[in-house]
Amino acid sequence: MQRRSRRILITVLAALLLLGGGATIAIGAYGRSLDRNLARTDAFAGLPESARPTQAVTGAMNVLLLGSDSRDPDKTAESRTDTIMLLHLDADHQKAEVVSIPRDTWVFVPKSADGQHGNTMAKINSAYAWGGTPLTVQTVETFTGVHIDHVALVDFAGFAQVVDALGGVDLKIEKTITSIHAPHRTFQKGTRHLDGAAALDYVRQRYQFADGDFSRERHQREFLQALLDRAAGIGTLSNPVKLNAFLQAVTGSVTVDEDFHLVDIALELRDLRSDDLTFLGSPSAGTGMKSGQSVVLPDTAKAKALYQAVAHDTVQDYLRSAPTPSPTHTTNSRV
Repeated sequence: MQRRSRRILITVLAALLLLGGGATIAIGAYGRSLDRNLARTDAFAGLPESARPTQAVTGAMNVLLLGSDSRDPDKTAESRTDTIMLLHLDADHQKAEVVSIPRDTWVFVPKSADGQHGNTMAKINSAYAWGGTPLTVQTVETFTGVHIDHVALVDFAGFAQVVDALGGVDLKIEKTITSIHAPHRTFQKGTRHLDGAAALDYVRQRYQFADGDFSRERHQREFLQALLDRAAGIGTLSNPVKLNAFLQAVTGSVTVDEDFHLVDIALELRDLRSDDLTFLGSPSAGTGMKSGQSVVLPDTAKAKALYQAVAHDTVQDYLRSAPTPSPTHTTNSRV
């Protein structure tokens, strides 16, 4: 794929990025129509600015990416976030990093707005069930010390349509497993072409793998890679009809904060390319038992170093000086 055709518009989301073709898309009237297609939520409702981390570096941007089984951010009581990622755009807009936070990470969850939940240690995805997007933002900011500028929630069911708009994706299945979810698909080891429902089913699996949530994080990254490769490989980026179908499916599957403007962000990120993106895992000390639950234990010292680098926009320096990555802290997943 030519370097010119690999321009990225990191707009929202679950897929984390949309590929632009030889020229910037999502501008003008068309971009505004896509922007109107995005559902909105008050992601920062009730969060006092005085209690939040400050944005230390002008021009840098941090976007919290959440994957949920429900697109309605007001109906979260029975829903937890399967995917939590922190996207950091460097101030010079030349590099971006995505940090995956395992949903079972054991953290402090602040008190919910209704006073009925929180103010306790719990799995990080409990925040979404207890207080929706605002409590999730507050929990992630408390855990990382990083100021969140924007939020994008991806509806898994809707995002399957994104995959289908591309005619499916090729995923490398690392071993033969049977899904724990109906209709209990069997995924055979090897590279397989999957439709949207099957692809999303596979990347949700964790119990069949020895490293559980860490495998799911890895499969999510592989899924994003496959999605982008598919979008570029079948001519989507140069075909207005295919590209429109792809973008309409993406924006129809995402909810963003009220201040998120697709056109503005697309223009800011128009020069970012695929090899400028690095995937990382939130540093972990493995798994353990807390309150009768199997949880992911943060590596406090390593996590502090990483998130300080995010907060101060020095992640590239951190990556150059960091020791050899472990399976839970990877830098080898480049899109």
